[in-house]
Amino acid sequence: MKRLSGVMLAMLAGLATRDLPGPAHDFPLHGTWTLVAADKILPGGTRARDYGAQPKGRLVVDTRGRYSLQIFKSERLRFVIDSKADGSVDEFKSAVMGSSTHYGTVTIDDKAGQLVFSIEGASFPNWEGTVQRRQYQLEGKELSYQVPPRADGSIPISVWRRLD
Repeated sequence: MKRLSGVMLAMLAGLATRDLPGPAHDFPLHGTWTLVAADKILPGGTRARDYGAQPKGRLVVDTRGRYSLQIFKSERLRFVIDSKADGSVDEFKSAVMGSSTHYGTVTIDDKAGQLVFSIEGASFPNWEGTVQRRQYQLEGKELSYQVPPRADGSIPISVWRRLD
């Protein structure tokens, strides 16, 4: 009977600890990042602003690679009526085209030198459930990466600075 009690106690202890978070590891992107630049390289090689002169954004990555990312163009139109549901066509277009948000998990493919985003939710619904790879550089407190070329041939570039 004592042996059975010991087995039961061990099973209960295992069940009690199964949902505890594992040990934190030093995931290189872990932390809070602020957007420094949201630019694009045009087909001729010129670099131009993609989200205006002073884009705003935040990237938060936890120790397991779960992330949330937001980029906003500062020059988005404000809605004349204080109701998101009653915006004009131009206000809606400015809101959608002036923002990019998504969340999911991110890993690093060291061999390819790429960030691998597994996107769970996004302001652009076509990205949901996709995996996107981006060439990146991480130097000190600065992270930069290139998004694959768009249909017009431009290549978006995001630059982030670690806050913590």
